[in-house]
Amino acid sequence: MVSINKASLLRFLKQNLLITLTISGVIIGVALGLGLRNVGEHGSVWTQRNVMYVDFIGNLFLRAIKAIILPLIVTSLVSAVGSMEMSLSKKIGGMSIVYYMTTTVIAVLEGIALVVTIEPGKRSGDDQISESTSKTNITTADTLLDLIRNIIPPNLVQACIEQYQTVLTPPETNPTETDLNRWDISGRYLDGTNLIGIVTVSIVCGVALSAVKQEAEILLKFVQQLSHAVMKITGWIIWLSPIGVLSLIMAKFLEMDDLGVVFNQLGMYFAVVIFGIIFHGVATLPAIYFIFTRKNPYPFLANMSQALATAFGASSSSAAMPFTLKCLEEKNHIDTRITRFVIPIGTTINMDGTALYEAVAAIFIAQMRGMDLSFSQVVVVAITATAASIGTAAVPQGGLVTLVMVLDSIGLPSEDVSLIIAVDWLVNRFRAAVNVLGDCFGAGIVSHYNSKNLPSLDINNDKSPENVAVCENKEI
Repeated sequence: MVSINKASLLRFLKQNLLITLTISGVIIGVALGLGLRNVGEHGSVWTQRNVMYVDFIGNLFLRAIKAIILPLIVTSLVSAVGSMEMSLSKKIGGMSIVYYMTTTVIAVLEGIALVVTIEPGKRSGDDQISESTSKTNITTADTLLDLIRNIIPPNLVQACIEQYQTVLTPPETNPTETDLNRWDISGRYLDGTNLIGIVTVSIVCGVALSAVKQEAEILLKFVQQLSHAVMKITGWIIWLSPIGVLSLIMAKFLEMDDLGVVFNQLGMYFAVVIFGIIFHGVATLPAIYFIFTRKNPYPFLANMSQALATAFGASSSSAAMPFTLKCLEEKNHIDTRITRFVIPIGTTINMDGTALYEAVAAIFIAQMRGMDLSFSQVVVVAITATAASIGTAAVPQGGLVTLVMVLDSIGLPSEDVSLIIAVDWLVNRFRAAVNVLGDCFGAGIVSHYNSKNLPSLDINNDKSPENVAVCENKEI
C-alpha cells in the first residue's frame, strides 16, 4: 500500500510539476514583493534600476512569449480552419461568437448589478483621490472605427508590428476648441501587433485552403507541420514560466507606491470589481459550462491552472495563449482543430473580465462625482462596455483607453480614468485570468457539440506524435 501510494504521488508530481512550479512562482513572487518592500531605509534599496534587475528574467519571458504569439496564431488558425469542412467551420465559428458575446453581456450585467447595489463610489470621498490633469483625446466613434479598420489591415507585414489609431488635433483656426468632433482628424500607426487583423487574415486563408483542399493538400500539410514545430518551441518557452512569473510579480510589488494609502482610497472599488471578476470566473462560467455539457466544470477549471497562473503573472490573456492551447489539448483533451480555431478568436474578442471591470469602473467614477445615473444611462454603459471590451484587443493601451469610451457615453471627462489607475495593474491581472477562463470554457462547450463531427485526421491530439504534452507528461 505504501509503495502504491508513493508511486501514485510521484506520478502525480511528475504530471503536475509545471503547474505546481508556476503557482508556487505566483505565491513566492507576492510574498517576496511584499516582504522586501521595506528593505533599507523606507525601501530605499529598491531604486528603479534595482527593480529593473528583478524584472529582467520576467521581461525575457514576456519577450519570448510575444515572439511566438504571431506564428502560433497564424499556423494554428490556418491549419485548424483549413482541415475542416466549410460548413463545420461556420458552425464552430458561429457557436464561438454567440458564446463569447453572451458571456460578455452576462459579465457586464453582473458588474452593473454589483456596483449599483453596493455603491462603492459613495463610500469614498472626493478629496481622497488626487486627479491627473492629463486628457486623452479619443471618442467612442473613433475607437469603434479603429477596431473595424484594424480588422482589415492594408499591409500584412505592417499588421505584424503596428496597429492603426485615429489622432485628433485642435484646428489651427481655433486651437482652443474643446469639442472633439470639431478637431482635425488624422491617423498614425503605433507599435503593437494588430492581432484582430492577423486573426481575420488567417481565418480567410484557412477558409481558402479548405475550399481548394485537394489542390492545396501539400500546402495544408506544410502549415500543419509548421504548427507542430511552433508548438514544440512553445513547449520550451513554457518552462520559463515559473521563474518568469515570479520575477514579474515581485518587481511589480516592489515598484508600487504605498499599498496602504492606495487601498484606503480605492478599497471598496477594488473589492467590488475583484469579487465580480472572481464570481464570474468560478460561478457563472462553470454554471454555463455545466448547463450545456452536463459535466462537472471544476476538474476542467483545475486543469487550466497553468494557463490561469501565467495570465495572472503576465497580466495578459494573449501572453497565456500558448499555455491555454497546451492545457486544453493535453489536460482536457480538446481536439486541436477546435482549440486552434476557437482560442485565437477568443483571445482577440472575448474579454469577460475587461467588460465587467469597465462597467464597474464607469459607474464607480460616476458615483464618486455625485452623478445619479438614469436607467437609460446604465443601459448605455452596458452596451458601450461590451463594445469597448471587444475593441480592447485592437486599441493601444488596452482597457484604460477603451474605458474612455464608456466614460464618454455618460458624459464623464476622460481624465477621470486617473481615479482608478493606482490599482489597475492588479485588477488587470485578475481580469486577464478570467478572460482566459472564458475562452477555455468556450472551447469546452464547442468541443462538446462538434468533436464527433470532426473527421479523424493526424492533426488530432491522440494521433499526432508532435503534439506531445507539455502540461502533462513527456515535455515534463
